[in-house]
Amino acid sequence: MKRTFTLVAVATAATLTLSACGGGSNPLSKSSASGAGIPSGTAAAGTIRVGAANFTESQILAAVYAAALNAKGLKASTGDPIGARAVYLKALDQGSVNLVPEYAYSLLTYYNPKATQTAPDAIVAALKQQLPSGQEVLNVSSAEDANSVTVTKATADKWGLKTIADLVKHESQITFAAPPEFQTNEQGLPGLKTKYDFVPGKFLPLTGNAIPNALKNGQAQAANIFTTDPSIKADGFVVLQDPKHAFGSDSVIPLINKSVATPQVIAVLNAVQAKLTTDNLAEMDKEVQVDHMDINTVATQFITDNGLS
Repeated sequence: MKRTFTLVAVATAATLTLSACGGGSNPLSKSSASGAGIPSGTAAAGTIRVGAANFTESQILAAVYAAALNAKGLKASTGDPIGARAVYLKALDQGSVNLVPEYAYSLLTYYNPKATQTAPDAIVAALKQQLPSGQEVLNVSSAEDANSVTVTKATADKWGLKTIADLVKHESQITFAAPPEFQTNEQGLPGLKTKYDFVPGKFLPLTGNAIPNALKNGQAQAANIFTTDPSIKADGFVVLQDPKHAFGSDSVIPLINKSVATPQVIAVLNAVQAKLTTDNLAEMDKEVQVDHMDINTVATQFITDNGLS
């Protein structure tokens, strides 16, 4: 489930529930409300215009795709972030952008809110059946920005935690920090009860940076933090494995117009996908959001470090 900030433009979308990849507050919302306007005009002839939602991680991924394409002699450009999913999908449909980074589960449930698939392969297969005829998704990456149950390293070591199931024997001792919606959403406490029979002793409703802070200061022993949130890297948190797929797999996946999806373009983007991991995506998020590095510099370095130039 993508945070609303994944889907919503900040500047022009009024009175929407906001949260953010890499530090948002509402990972359970699936809002598709309009955000910034569709980009006017199109890219120069022969140039692939890579769009992005109005949050940092999407902009990083767009810059990575553009850098990889340019490194192989294909013209690609990025512009201002577009904002809401509804808006950038319309821009893609109209051809004012040709390519956007997406998240498999969030995109599937945008098109089909009743989708029940949670395993990665099943999500992608179902997503392909939902796409407009002029669009396609390329290879899924192992990088995910998804819901997680996260603990401190000290707690993981103390209790020998590796998976969510390992929490059950300690549940009465656990205060669980998460956005308020996590208490009632199926991809929240109800799903953890169904999949793992896990019910924490206390629930602590929080938003934004208050969630990782609650872990650090001992207010909570477990928390719902997205897998590429910079706090995981910065604070050495441990993301517990979810083998029963309580949370849908929100793997990074390129969504592209078929009109520009030549074999060479596909090969370049799939090569990027093969190198993207949750760990290195989280590192890029940290470099931009915590270390305040330039997005294009981070993207170029990723391309160089992974032999994609």
